[in-house]
Amino acid sequence: MAVKIRLARKGRKKLAYYHIVVADSRSPRDGRYVELIGKYNPLTNPATIELDFDKALGWLQNGALPTETCRAILSYKGVLIKKHLLDGVKKGAFDEAEATKRFEEWMKQNEAKVESKKSGLEKSRDDEVVKKLAAEKKVNEARAARLVKKQADLAAKAEAADKAEAVAVEQASAPETPEAPVIAEAPVAAEAPVATEAPEAPAADKAPEAAEAPEAPAADKAPEAAAEEKPQE
Repeated sequence: MAVKIRLARKGRKKLAYYHIVVADSRSPRDGRYVELIGKYNPLTNPATIELDFDKALGWLQNGALPTETCRAILSYKGVLIKKHLLDGVKKGAFDEAEATKRFEEWMKQNEAKVESKKSGLEKSRDDEVVKKLAAEKKVNEARAARLVKKQADLAAKAEAADKAEAVAVEQASAPETPEAPVIAEAPVAAEAPVATEAPEAPAADKAPEAAEAPEAPAADKAPEAAAEEKPQE
């Protein structure tokens, strides 16, 4: 039976965390396991790892095979380097004191890396907070500028309306001047037809000229004239 050190999924959708378990390779992922040796939460930054160091080291020495993710976790916590140093002691490459010294030095270096990473993350968070505050400040300033402009426009419109109302009141209170009557233009008279010369009336139609008075007959002449004409005897 192959024994593996692997992860068993827990939690809900998109908020999963894992148990680090020792289980039979034939068991389902979230099924039965032999022993629980730790917990792993990848949602935090850096990831939160709780591991029973001695149990993990013991299972490795007994032949348990870690999965890739569990190998990375064990390497991060120093279990693999500890196993490697203990194997060197068994082979006689160095003694146990030297192995302990090397392991402590490695742990110090690893802790320094972890702390630098944490400080970098905190600094990046602070910088991000500063950037967010600056962006929010710009947004607020732009919003305030728009508000001031809007208020100025409203004030200008109100002032224009007041002026228009004052002009209307002034015009209504002023006496009305009678309007001059509109003189309608007389229609243009049609031109009179040109009078043509009347034809001359015939002679018979002409007025008779005043006739000279006929001489009075001899009988009617004055007696003086009759005496003159009487022959002398």
